[in-house]
Amino acid sequence: MPGLVVFGRRWAIGSDDFVLPGAFELFVRLAWWVGILALYTVHKGQFNCPGGGLLHSYLLVLLILLASIVCALSALVYISMQGTISNPGPRKSLPKLLYTRLFLYLPEFIWAVVGAVWVSDSSVHCEKTVINVIIGTVIASWIIIIFTIIGVLIVFDPLGGKKTFYLTDSVNRNLESSQSGQLLYNVKNTATRVWEKRIRLLCCCIVQDDDHRVAFTSIAELFRTYFSDTDLVPSDIAAGLILLHQEQDKMESCPKEPEEVLCHSPSSRVTDDLDIELENAAHYMLFAAAAYGWPYYIYTNPFTALCKLNGDCCGNRPTDSDITGSDRHNFHFGSILKITGLQYRDFIHISFHNKIYEIPFFVALDHKKEAIVVAVRGTLSFEDILTDLSADCEDLTLEDVLENGFVHKGITQAANYIYRKLINDGILNQAFTVAPEYKLVIVGHSLGGGTASILAVMLRNSFPTLRCYAFSPPGGLLSRSLADYTKHFIVSVIVGKDLVARLSMPNMEDLKRRIVRIVANCNRPKYQILLRGCWYEVFGGDPDNFPTELDGRNQDALTQPLLAEESLMVRRSSSYNALEDELRSNSPPQYPHLYLPGRIIHIVEESSSRRLCSSDIKYAARWSNETAFSSILISPKMITDHMPDVVLKALNSLSRERGSCVSC
Repeated sequence: MPGLVVFGRRWAIGSDDFVLPGAFELFVRLAWWVGILALYTVHKGQFNCPGGGLLHSYLLVLLILLASIVCALSALVYISMQGTISNPGPRKSLPKLLYTRLFLYLPEFIWAVVGAVWVSDSSVHCEKTVINVIIGTVIASWIIIIFTIIGVLIVFDPLGGKKTFYLTDSVNRNLESSQSGQLLYNVKNTATRVWEKRIRLLCCCIVQDDDHRVAFTSIAELFRTYFSDTDLVPSDIAAGLILLHQEQDKMESCPKEPEEVLCHSPSSRVTDDLDIELENAAHYMLFAAAAYGWPYYIYTNPFTALCKLNGDCCGNRPTDSDITGSDRHNFHFGSILKITGLQYRDFIHISFHNKIYEIPFFVALDHKKEAIVVAVRGTLSFEDILTDLSADCEDLTLEDVLENGFVHKGITQAANYIYRKLINDGILNQAFTVAPEYKLVIVGHSLGGGTASILAVMLRNSFPTLRCYAFSPPGGLLSRSLADYTKHFIVSVIVGKDLVARLSMPNMEDLKRRIVRIVANCNRPKYQILLRGCWYEVFGGDPDNFPTELDGRNQDALTQPLLAEESLMVRRSSSYNALEDELRSNSPPQYPHLYLPGRIIHIVEESSSRRLCSSDIKYAARWSNETAFSSILISPKMITDHMPDVVLKALNSLSRERGSCVSC
């Protein structure tokens, strides 16, 4: 629902978000009240000790104060349970109850101070049990007060005052065009600065230069644009994701039409081509995974990795390989050797240098496939995350390539960095001098897969036989023309419901619209959605059939937004909307459609069986197209399906299975 407005500003919490935290505090307060009441009843008439009179008054007032808090919390929780996400009408009295509850913190704070003073008074010589209970009461009061302050800081919206004042329809403002322009500029500028401060705070541990400052501003502008037109609080988004996941599972459980099944039956030639590419992908995924260095090796071998690396790490650093960047104790290089199974002499160049738009990579000789392999590392640092989030579009201009188009800005700059190193520093010349008959293969996972794809486009003219294998690359990477151009030399491998492969700004906008629509149209209270959703995610079962306002509407009516949906969009004055429309009419589309590179192999789970300490998963692979990844799928596996070890496991399983079928 729209964010709660109290104290004259909007907060990042809804009026229906007090059910669960309020119920928890209510339980604690009730137990606390019962305990104090029992203590007072047992010791009634026994307050003759030094300081006992103050103790008697302290317990009596505390009982009254706790009873008042319990009553306020009960009313707060009850009112917060009423209505639905998009129907806050039954909760209109909640702000008054919230003011009452917050006012009770003042006497509680004073009484906590009094209790602390009483406990610390050396002249008090009452029964030790009573003193310990008072100490516990004082500590509990301070803990609740501290957590309340932390909660207020978490739900504080720095733009709350701006949104409440500028962007509501409650006040009629007929401003001149110049005034509207200045107003819009001020609101946008403030929002961008707030996001920039948040990003700087998250990245406070890294050294910041001009590139970082430019990236911070670009990313802040991206976040500001994305979140500027909705009035959702975090719990609304969580409820929306839960509803979308269950709706998606219900659709997947429906039987497919016969025509839909038949259309996926591949020809023999296509199947043979798929087998070859899967075998190659399984081989080169080792190089893409090895680029992560020791974090990946220790993650996949948690009990034996350090012992296996110990001998290599204590040895001398190899001198016949060109290594740049920091690799303390030789951990990264030792892990790469273990994962790939190559020798020292097989490496031409290794770079562990990592800055924003500059990511690690290595160049090695693969004698098994007779290839010079350029492996690019994926996201592993804050600098890499900033490169990922620099998602603006820029033109990619290449000589003798007609299919120029838009590309992901941050990843393109990373590809430019590696291109300059390979060409200008003569690394590829050195490699082809050693092995002139070998072909060039570029591989990478995640951010490395996206960088490898754009790098392959840049090197294609110089190396016509070049091949590229991009594992789980970002979805918003290349424009349609460039994506079609790369189908001749790039193969992308996607596992399951991988989130990153579906990440693009149009897809994120689509997800936002879907969340707003399903949240606005659900007729259940938010706390029920969250509780049943958590049960479903943890224990499984059948998806809940939440009733919605869409039930019973005819097909034509479904294309029209409901009033509830419109209430979750940020409301602007007419002058604001007019100015926004004018700006949009004079500018290109905000988010151009970008696609995955090359031909796409989609690997899905066909069946799985769980055992005591392991699970046996059977995978299936097929050729897919970019339209299959035009929507973000909500699933507990949307993150795990992206992990390099899961991708490698799936490819190895398919490679072994198809190899055994061929031998049979």
